[in-house]
Amino acid sequence: MQDQIDNLLNHPLGALLGYFAVAILGLVIFLSIFEMVTKYNCWEEIRKGNVAAAMATGGKIFGICNVLRFSIESGASIYDTMKWAVVGFLLLLVAYFLFQFLTPVFSIDDEIGKDNRAVGLIAMLISISLSYVIGAAIL
Repeated sequence: MQDQIDNLLNHPLGALLGYFAVAILGLVIFLSIFEMVTKYNCWEEIRKGNVAAAMATGGKIFGICNVLRFSIESGASIYDTMKWAVVGFLLLLVAYFLFQFLTPVFSIDDEIGKDNRAVGLIAMLISISLSYVIGAAIL
């Protein structure tokens, strides 16, 4: 089975579809996990027009996809790309918890839930910035 998949991935269209599928699957899984660790419901808040939640969620989406981009550009196989996606996600999750820990004067989740756009912007920029650091370390 793996040989058949590898043959498909050797074709440019097969590789595109394979990496696209990995990205979509990764986003669904990783955003679901982020949803579980936040106090607010990301998609419900976005539906209500909460810009801070949209920025924080958008930053997570960009961060995950950016790590995948670096992995693909490094020439990693699709299997290694999946591994890097997990590593990148775990590091972004650690960064989220550090952001919560390092701002003890208020709760990040509560502020994003209240549509504090300054906090949402910082959350987005942390995810985006760290995704470049994580991605640059992929060899």
